[in-house]
Amino acid sequence: MRIAVTGSIATDHLMTFRGRFADSLVVEQLDKISVSFLADSLEIRRGGVAGNICFGMAALGQRPILVGAAGEDFADYRSWLTRHGVDCDHVHISDSKHTARFVCTTDDDMAQMATFYAGAMSEARLIELGPIAATGLDLVLIGANDPEAMLRHTDECRTRGLTFVADPSQQLAFADGPFIRTLIEGADYLFTNEYEAHLTEQKTGWSEADIDAQVTTRVITKGKDGAVIKTRGEEPIEVPIALEARRADPTGVGDAFRAGFLTGLSAGLEHRRCAEIGSLLATYVLETVGTQEYVLDKSAFLDRLAQAYGDDSAADVEPHITCARP
Repeated sequence: MRIAVTGSIATDHLMTFRGRFADSLVVEQLDKISVSFLADSLEIRRGGVAGNICFGMAALGQRPILVGAAGEDFADYRSWLTRHGVDCDHVHISDSKHTARFVCTTDDDMAQMATFYAGAMSEARLIELGPIAATGLDLVLIGANDPEAMLRHTDECRTRGLTFVADPSQQLAFADGPFIRTLIEGADYLFTNEYEAHLTEQKTGWSEADIDAQVTTRVITKGKDGAVIKTRGEEPIEVPIALEARRADPTGVGDAFRAGFLTGLSAGLEHRRCAEIGSLLATYVLETVGTQEYVLDKSAFLDRLAQAYGDDSAADVEPHITCARP
C-alpha cells in the first residue's frame, strides 16, 4: 500500500521543568500572564507531525512518502529519514526560510507549553500531489501543516478521487468552522484526540453524530483511556493503552499512534489491530525523549504486543512488520 503523509517537518527543542505549571498560574490573572520557567534540560530533536509519522511507519517496515516543506538546513534530517526507509523525494526545499521549529517545555504532570515557528512550512502550499499520484497512491494523510496547504491537498484528493485521512490536530486551535468542515467532509478517516473532538464539534456546530456522518471511520485517542474507533454502520471498538515501562516525554505520542495505525491499514488488518499497533508504538515514544529516538526490536515488540493485547494480536501482526532488528 503506497501512503503519502503530508504535514509539518520541524526541529523540536524539548525542555523539562521540575514542577507544575499549574502552581504558577493564577486563573483570575490570565489576561496579564507573564511567567518564566527554569528548565532542567534541553534536547534538540527531529520532529514535525509528518516526519514523526513517516519515521514510525518506516520503523515498522513501511516505506511512506514524506510530503512537506523544509529549509536548506534539512540535509541532515533528510539523510536520517532516508536511511531509516522514508521516501523524501517529494520534500519541497525553501530558498529563504529555515525548517519549522517546535519549542516545548514539559512539567512533572506531563503538561506542556509550546510555541511553533512555521518557517519553510508556509511554502507547503506550493506542493502538487499530482506527480506523486501519477505513479500510484493508495492513501494520503493530511496532517497539521500550512493551512493553505491543508486545504489544497484536501481539495486535490477529492478532485483526483484519492482516499484521504483528515488529521488537523494542532491546527484546530486556530481554525474556524468552515475551514474545519472543509478538511473533514468526505474523509475516509478522521483522527483527533478527545479534546480535539470536542473542539471540532464546538467550532463546526456539528454534533458528534453529524461528524460521524461526514467520514467513514473516526478514530479518537483518549490518553490513558486508550482509543475508540467508530466506523459507519459498525459497533464502536475500544482499545486500551499499552502500559509503559517509564514516562519520559509525551511529545510525538499521537504521531506514533497514527504511524502504527497506518501500518496496520497498509497490511489490511482490522481496525482493532491497527489501534493496538499504534498504541504500543505510542508507548515507545512516551518512554523516550525525542519523537524519533526509539529502536524497534521485532521480537520485543511482539512480546509487548502479546502482553498488552494477547497472543492472537501478536500472531496477526507478526507477518506484517519488519522492525530495525528482526
